[in-house]
Amino acid sequence: MKSIEEIQNEIVAEFSFFEDWMQRYEHMIELGKSLPLIDPHYKTEDNIIKGCQSKVWVHAQLEGDALVFSADSDAIITKGIIALLIRVFSHQHPKAILDANSDFIDEIGLREHLSPTRANGLLSMIKQIKLYAIAFQTQLN
Repeated sequence: MKSIEEIQNEIVAEFSFFEDWMQRYEHMIELGKSLPLIDPHYKTEDNIIKGCQSKVWVHAQLEGDALVFSADSDAIITKGIIALLIRVFSHQHPKAILDANSDFIDEIGLREHLSPTRANGLLSMIKQIKLYAIAFQTQLN
C-alpha cells in the first residue's frame, strides 16, 4: 500500500502535466466522474459535510486497521475535490491520516483557484476526514 505522501506526490506530478487551469478543472471533473458511487443509504444528514456550498456526503468505515471512505456530491467540481481527498486518505491507518498534511492542495494550486466558499468547503471536507480518523483511532486503541 502506498503512503499518503506517495499518493500526494503522484497527484502533484499528475497535475504538473496540465498547462492551464481549464485542463486541471477538466481533470478534476473526470476524477469526480470516476468516483465510485456511495451506497445510497449513506446519503443522510449525518454524513453531509457542514460548511460546503454544495451537498457532499462522506462515509467512513474501518476495514482491518485502515479507514475506507466513500463519498458523493451534487456538484461536479466538488465531486472531483472529494475524489482527490479520498484517493489520498482512503485505505490508510487513522494515525497516518491524523499525522498527514494536505500541502499537495497548495502545490497543485487548487486552493488559490477555488472561490472562497469552495475553499471553505475543502477545509470542511479535510476536517471531517480527520474527525473520522480520530473516532476510529480511538476504537483501535
